[in-house]
Amino acid sequence: MGSIESDRTVTGLAAKDPSGILSPYTYTLRNTGPDDVFIKVICCGICHSDLHQIKNELGMSNYPMVPGHEAVGEVVEVGSEVSRFRVGDLVGVGCIVGSCSSCGPCSSDKEQYCNKKIWTYNDVYLDGRPTQGGFSSAMVVHQKFVVKIPEGMSPEQAAPLLCAGVTVYSPLNHFGLKQSGLRGGILGLGGVGHMGVQVAKGLGHHVTVISSSEKKRKEALEHLGADEYLVSSDATQMERAIGSLDYIIDTVPVFHPLEPYLSLLKIDGKLIMLGVINTPMQFVSPLLMLGRKTIAGTFIGSMTEMQEVLYFFKEKELTSTIEVVKLDYINKALERLEKNDVRYRFVVDVAGSKFPE
Repeated sequence: MGSIESDRTVTGLAAKDPSGILSPYTYTLRNTGPDDVFIKVICCGICHSDLHQIKNELGMSNYPMVPGHEAVGEVVEVGSEVSRFRVGDLVGVGCIVGSCSSCGPCSSDKEQYCNKKIWTYNDVYLDGRPTQGGFSSAMVVHQKFVVKIPEGMSPEQAAPLLCAGVTVYSPLNHFGLKQSGLRGGILGLGGVGHMGVQVAKGLGHHVTVISSSEKKRKEALEHLGADEYLVSSDATQMERAIGSLDYIIDTVPVFHPLEPYLSLLKIDGKLIMLGVINTPMQFVSPLLMLGRKTIAGTFIGSMTEMQEVLYFFKEKELTSTIEVVKLDYINKALERLEKNDVRYRFVVDVAGSKFPE
């Protein structure tokens, strides 16, 4: 077991009100318990859900809040009962840092569906201490909610896999859509959508990117390697594609009609919703009934799936398209993310930055 000579005071960048502006915040971490891993944060991805939380768009935000749930760091201390990690390991922390460990989901490796799960930030531990995320210098996390980064994978490449990557990998895994030769659609080419293309291509699928305009055609086909590009606002293109897809991964985080995309599915096709939308969605039931189609929701992935997607990317030699920024740029990055001005995921270089004054 390693040792920490300094105290547990750490610095993070916190939202202190719904303005969306992050500023320095100093707080304390709990001491490393028997099952805990003390992690020096190296980098952390920025997710669209960070925007929802810091601006209280879901109505559940508590301040001050240090966001960040795609954190990669180095283990600097382990508890006496920790067997999976050693000092010096490169590890990752995703969206949750705790669960009840005894309910049905927890007992069946689906802890992300535990009703008592503890979010990485904007939540409280069992002792009442608030959780704080990865836009910080350090974290203390129970070993169950920590994953190993494969040897040779850079921290910056690993970070987006801890949320965006596992979010698209999990439904393909769960719904039996990993076999090669399937025809899949990726609706929306943002941070999660670009991961969807990568994962689906890695599985050997024929991938169609579906977007509302021609703007991202070259990017989808030439850079990401998609097989087709479908403009949803082009009625002729959409009509030609009716009944052509085994599944659609819907990553769009704002209200949109579902009927056009349900029509693209084959019999038994699945429309899998990943976007967080606080407006009721609508569809007409015959579009489901006449094709025995399914609309499904899914939420991030299990810890097992998070570990799997890291090794999947390493094995297939896949890479995320990222823009690495320093801590002093984080508010500008959040502004750009809100305007979808990023290709395709921001990753904050925490260890290589100075916290702003």
